Order: sequence, then C-alpha cells, then structure tokens
Amino acid sequence: MAKTRNSSSPAAKKPRVAGIRPTTEEIALRAYHIYLERDGAPGNALEDWTRAERELLEKKSSKPRRKPGPKLVAA
Repeated sequence: MAKTRNSSSPAAKKPRVAGIRPTTEEIALRAYHIYLERDGAPGNALEDWTRAERELLEKKSSKPRRKPGPKLVAA
C-alpha cells in the first residue's frame, strides 16, 4: 500500500487571496502616479506604497469574479 505524504508546512498552503494580490509592478506604478499627483513634491514613499497597495486591493476585490463556462466535451 502506498503511503500518502501530508505536509504540515504553512508554505504548502496557498493564501485565499492569491489571485487578488496586486503585483509589485502594479503597486510601484500606482505609487509613482500618487507621487506625480503631488507634482513630484517630496513625500513619504512608504505612505505612497501602502496607499497604492490598499487602493489596488480594494479595486481588485470589488471586481465581480467570472463564473467558469460550461465544459465542452469532444464527440
């Protein structure tokens, strides 16, 4: 009888919001736009980054998710 292997590693589990998280590039671009909204005036880069991340998370979580269509079966 074959043994099954269960991993107790927390890294093995995927977070529930895996598809919702914005990429680093998306956050960086939004943070840059926030910087430009201040006309390039000095500010707090960390605050820009966290604001950008929060805005993108809110935007992505508010999008309706698509339901998968019917599966086509070859005849």
